[in-house]
Amino acid sequence: MNMRAKSLVTLLLAPLLGACLLAGCGDSPRANDEPTQSPQQQERRARQVADAWRGSASSAAWNKGYFPMGDAVQMPESGWHSKADERAYAAKNFALRGNLPTAATEHGMVDWDSGNTLTRPLITAKRAYQSLALNNSEGPRLTVTGARLDTTTITTSRGPATVSAWLFTLDGYDTPLKRVAITPSNLPPMPIEPARQGSAGGLWPVTRLVGASKDGQSVTVRATHGACDDGPVVKVLEADQSVVLYASIARAQSGPCSTQMIEQNVTVKLRKPLDDRILLDALTGRPVPYGDPNGPSPSWS
Repeated sequence: MNMRAKSLVTLLLAPLLGACLLAGCGDSPRANDEPTQSPQQQERRARQVADAWRGSASSAAWNKGYFPMGDAVQMPESGWHSKADERAYAAKNFALRGNLPTAATEHGMVDWDSGNTLTRPLITAKRAYQSLALNNSEGPRLTVTGARLDTTTITTSRGPATVSAWLFTLDGYDTPLKRVAITPSNLPPMPIEPARQGSAGGLWPVTRLVGASKDGQSVTVRATHGACDDGPVVKVLEADQSVVLYASIARAQSGPCSTQMIEQNVTVKLRKPLDDRILLDALTGRPVPYGDPNGPSPSWS
């Protein structure tokens, strides 16, 4: 794991550990025993985050960058031919038969539907393949026979874009497996510090974006909660330039509880389509990332 990924994981996990103490993981009291469970505090924190981002240098940098909000890996158009191939893909079990391009193409292009463009560094075909092929074991596997550089489309924080991509030829398939080759932009400095756990009315983090509806009227995110409550509740504060999500837990029980932390999908409806408004987490004050920071589809580099 690189240092930037470590930093991101640390920032995401630190609130979780504090939230665990607040919610009474282990033998501590449960969250509904705490006087800090205040919807007004939660909404106030969400508004502080929206105000901090409005017109900030961070917002300007975000609006100029490339932050993917969709899968960097795209399956063949025909889908998988068999359950065995589907299992092989899920297990990241690949074999390479042939040579991958080694030409030193250093930069590629992001081309938005709006007409804006951005030049970004490319990952090599070898690195792209390695992000797919984490296993090379017995059992079902997918065989890559070659690759070429072309383009694909992906959802970004600024809407759909056409981006450079490695197209991997698979044995037995007429259409390629695509892997976006553009590296995301670096996350700009944050205009607001993360909230101290317990100071924002019992907020919990929204850890990542799962996806948005086609019309942009709802988003599905992953929110955390403990083993002794009724699950996460995610509310929304909509502003002109941002959508701030603020999460808490419902009906936490008193008494001892395991330290298990659970992630759950929550769909949040919006008054207006998300469009290019930045999706923010109230607790951390940061953009909600798409995908696992250590997976093939991080929102930023």
